[in-house]
Amino acid sequence: MAAFMERMGLLLLAWLSLCLSTSLAVDRGNFKTCDQSAFCKRQRAMKPGQSPYRALLNTLELSDSRLTLQLINDNNKVRLLLELYRLQGNMTRVKINELKPIKPRYEVPDVLVANPPTEPLSVVSKDDNGVVLSLGAEARRLIVSARPFRLDIMEGPQVLLSLNSRGLLAFEHLRLRKDTLTDKISSTVGSMWDKIKTVFSSNSQTDAEGAERTEESDTADQQVDDKAVEGESEKEDEQPGMWEETFKSHTDTKPNGPTSISLDFSLPGVEHVYGIPEHAENLKLKTTDGGDPYRLYNLDVFQYELYNPMALYASVPVLLSHNAQRTMGIFWLNAAETWVDISSNTAGKTVFGKMLDYVQGASETPQTDVRWISESGIIDVFIMLGPKPTDVFTQYASLTGTQSFPPISALGYHQCRWNYNDQEDVSSVDQGFDEHDIPYDFIWLDIEHTDGKRYFTWDPHKFPQPREMLQGLLDKRRKMVAIVDPHIKVDSSYKIHNEIRSKNFYVKNKDGGDYEGWCWPGSAGYPDFTSPEMRAWWASMFAYDQYEGSMENLYTWNDMNEPSVFNGPEVTMQKDAVHGAWEHRDLHNLYGFYVQMATAEGLIQRSGGVERPFVLTRAGFAGSQRYGAIWTGDNAAEWDHLKISIPMCLSLSLTGLSFCGADVGGFFKTPSPELLVRWYQTGAYQPFFRAHAHLDTPRREPWLFGPENTALIREVVRQRYALLPYWYQLFYHAHRTGHPPMRPLWVEYPEDVATFAIDDEFLLGRDLLVHPVTDEGARGVTAYLPGSTEVWYDVHTFQKHNGAQNLYIPVTMSSIPVFQRGGSIIPRKNRIRRSSSCMESDPYTLYVALSPQRTAEGELYIDDGHTFNYEKQKEFIHRRLTFANNALTSSNLAPDSHFTTASWIEKVLILGAHKPSAATLRTADGSETPLEFEFDAAMSVLTLRKPGMNAGADWMLLLR
Repeated sequence: MAAFMERMGLLLLAWLSLCLSTSLAVDRGNFKTCDQSAFCKRQRAMKPGQSPYRALLNTLELSDSRLTLQLINDNNKVRLLLELYRLQGNMTRVKINELKPIKPRYEVPDVLVANPPTEPLSVVSKDDNGVVLSLGAEARRLIVSARPFRLDIMEGPQVLLSLNSRGLLAFEHLRLRKDTLTDKISSTVGSMWDKIKTVFSSNSQTDAEGAERTEESDTADQQVDDKAVEGESEKEDEQPGMWEETFKSHTDTKPNGPTSISLDFSLPGVEHVYGIPEHAENLKLKTTDGGDPYRLYNLDVFQYELYNPMALYASVPVLLSHNAQRTMGIFWLNAAETWVDISSNTAGKTVFGKMLDYVQGASETPQTDVRWISESGIIDVFIMLGPKPTDVFTQYASLTGTQSFPPISALGYHQCRWNYNDQEDVSSVDQGFDEHDIPYDFIWLDIEHTDGKRYFTWDPHKFPQPREMLQGLLDKRRKMVAIVDPHIKVDSSYKIHNEIRSKNFYVKNKDGGDYEGWCWPGSAGYPDFTSPEMRAWWASMFAYDQYEGSMENLYTWNDMNEPSVFNGPEVTMQKDAVHGAWEHRDLHNLYGFYVQMATAEGLIQRSGGVERPFVLTRAGFAGSQRYGAIWTGDNAAEWDHLKISIPMCLSLSLTGLSFCGADVGGFFKTPSPELLVRWYQTGAYQPFFRAHAHLDTPRREPWLFGPENTALIREVVRQRYALLPYWYQLFYHAHRTGHPPMRPLWVEYPEDVATFAIDDEFLLGRDLLVHPVTDEGARGVTAYLPGSTEVWYDVHTFQKHNGAQNLYIPVTMSSIPVFQRGGSIIPRKNRIRRSSSCMESDPYTLYVALSPQRTAEGELYIDDGHTFNYEKQKEFIHRRLTFANNALTSSNLAPDSHFTTASWIEKVLILGAHKPSAATLRTADGSETPLEFEFDAAMSVLTLRKPGMNAGADWMLLLR
């Protein structure tokens, strides 16, 4: 029997491999539409109108930091508990749960870094119609309207945001199924209460019959409503899919019945919303009227389609709104399957139509409405009020944490494919980079490196001496990443499986046995990463004495962690699988988050807490940024996939997951040399820079496309390495503040409407603007240079251009348009070596781009590049670089830190300069040294060679 199952497994995997290699696009029939998802269909059938919910103001209770208030649904008498919190940092939290659920509903743990600190709430006024609360600032108010229930956040006379203004709050309460004995008893009790209520109500009719209930009658009926609720709920219409749902051949039993929730948000004055990744979609989200909502449900989607709202590998339930006055954010903390509807009163209007409205004096204010629908859990939403884009980043980071600070090597170039065949192949590829003078930091091994898809092992024939292989890389100061997926081969001779089974750490099926599904190893179990004990055990498996053959330069890749289940519904786990007390449906989108968390913790623990980890994940959720990098999954070698990598990474960056990249060259299919070169040129300016390819594609190491293309790829990889000091500094700031390294133009130019929908170019920090060439056969691109008072310098030619213009740039195959903002100073290391570690002590070149006011500023951040000592021991250098009044100064931004570096300043280029008569270096001891310089009058570039000061010292460079 075992042999038969093994053969069947091999046949299934062979068939899957054939499907993967021959399919041209995603099979949409494998994935649900809203109409095929029972709860989405039910909720979407609700149309905007009068909400059945009202607030019972007599139940209001207010402490220093929290307001509670009961809501009642007048249709079924079910009561909800509303909790409102004013949070530090200009945020408001809104929680809605059943007042008396028959069992607890799932509330997402572990995503928030702490219980968010609160600030005092106070009542400004209250009457029968509602209550007005102060949100601190004199003019900022939170208004709770009673009938129907509605929340409005206002600043002065302006409504910033409204909840339930369209009446789409819906909360499917937990209930007993009608055909159970308990339910029959309950319904008998319920009908008795109905009769009692009828008697009471007939005896108490007055002339005001039919008028609205008073607060007093609310109180009188409260106990009656509580007892009646089960009987009342019986009268609610039973709809298909409430207690059981079938999709294709899979039946989802629903022991808890219907549990979905919905809430609408209205954003007056807003036409642009962003976020809710991951979707293969433009940066600016489209309206969903007439189509499916955006879906958030982590799925393994082969060859995903572009420009549609289908779910992909990660789900980050964060939406940002932006107009010229304000940026805000909505964080919907729910890990169940979620759909997001977006509508707008200006959608579809042409520019001419909008102009006509203006000329005719049309008074309609633009408004975007957003509706969130989730299958289970509670409503727990954080409203981040900005007002600046960077404020929203800070607010969100205070809730879910900042991007982990990667080792600097992780910001270098990564070479990957499915699969490098054996140790000799790894050695050959490694040698090829040296022979062709192309730097790289990491080589990657996919699933074929293991012993029969048993993770934490090595194929004994192909990789018989993994330590020797790793040591060979370490001798060149390079590293390796090996894949460790969360599906575990069911095999009684496999140590990992035996330990998980003996410790009872597997996810369970609905009947209580270990859940099993098909994945790369054949039959596989899925560890329950929601269990802290399981995560601690998993982390311990990365110890050097547990993970045989591992060394300090081996890092980890978590793939397939949506989780991917080849024979499961929608290629994932059944929703009625069980994690402890909870169904998989409650927490599906958290699974990959927990896998990466446990893996990162393992890499930290193996070094005794000294070394920073590097872990790449495919699946993610809010907070995944704390544990490593993410990539956009199984893309294809097509020009449109190259284009979409920019808005996909921008969307992830806006919602905290800053360390993002796309497979350079495309995972599926075979890129033309032109596409491959253009993809390297794009990927070199995105945060995570990795080439990757499918098993069935021809080899595509950078030197296999002829000497001309090799030279083009070499040049752009070298550009990446030269900029590593700037990248590292950006990630230091991302870790400290939550501000993403890669960002849309509107983040830095929030009042410039022309930037709001741009997603074919982007900023790195404030100071570099990148417009990749993403069209086949392009001879030119048009880049928008923002800022009416700015100037921008081409980083290759140093030509100066004014801001607030669309600039046409002729391009050749060697071109990647990149501009440095006037007023900035960017450090580079121009001595490119085989890896980032080899460049550790190399000197810096400072590029000083002068503003129209002839000033500039920048920073220089240096630490050891790989440990936590910057945090634990304050071992780092952080310098402020300032150019003003013809003097360039380096001053200490962190006087309490201590670190020494052998790096020095070997060159300074000043762009937009005038020719000085003399240049002098003044050091901290007051001594002065004359410096040699060159001046290019045609380009206004001043070059000072070998000034020689240490990068960590105080100094001033004077021009006369």
